[in-house]
Amino acid sequence: MENTPNTQSAELTGNVLFYKNPQPLNAEQHAALGVKQIAQPFDFLRQAHAVPVTVTEFGMAATAYPIIFVGEQFTPIAAMGVRQGENLFVTDEGQTEIDYYVPAFVRRYPFVFANDNNSERLLLCIDRDAPMVTNQPEVPLFENGEPSAFTKNAIEFCEEFERQRRSTVEFVNIVRRMGLFEQKSVFFQPRDAQGNQVGEQQKIADYWAIDENKLGELTDEQFKELRTNGALGAIYAHMISLLNWQRIIQRALAKPQPDAPEAPIA
Repeated sequence: MENTPNTQSAELTGNVLFYKNPQPLNAEQHAALGVKQIAQPFDFLRQAHAVPVTVTEFGMAATAYPIIFVGEQFTPIAAMGVRQGENLFVTDEGQTEIDYYVPAFVRRYPFVFANDNNSERLLLCIDRDAPMVTNQPEVPLFENGEPSAFTKNAIEFCEEFERQRRSTVEFVNIVRRMGLFEQKSVFFQPRDAQGNQVGEQQKIADYWAIDENKLGELTDEQFKELRTNGALGAIYAHMISLLNWQRIIQRALAKPQPDAPEAPIA
């Protein structure tokens, strides 16, 4: 696996939330490139109402957001809004809300690992269109043709994120094998400025959650397995996090919106 800046051309596959123009990082093409401070560093997060989280983040994310599982792969995500294109935890100044956990998926931006079609490698990429990426940097990506300390730290962060992503896949597989998932839905009641109900309830999300009753039906051996491999703490964090749906809905109700339909999380 290649976890360092690439010096050869590569064909990339896949799309990742936030990234508009990911390019394999290499000293030849990006020798003068670097990053700078910008006025709205999290503006890119403003339109993401759902962000993936890894299993090691469940405890921290559960203090703020519902953690739900979506899609065919049962990907865990933190629900950060109820409307498509609206993150309720990004301020008008393009900052994240103070005292709310920011997922690692967000903090690694503008760096990301990407698959290379030509080999079984992961290539470190950078979103060339990210507003903090510039050819007049305050912090360079390369120094004397070698990755700068900043870039090395980015590589280490992305490597750790990839390890945690794989651990998350293993966690999901365990939960699926034990038959603990149950499909659920959550709804949102629009209201006017006076708090009166407006129109019909609208669905926020169809999602998968770990069912407490099914957890209680496990054998002693299965329960011991979850405790031994560390999955049990993440399961409890996920179940507790679902209490945050009311917080998310209340934040949405407090924010005036134009007359536009909400789109469910999928």
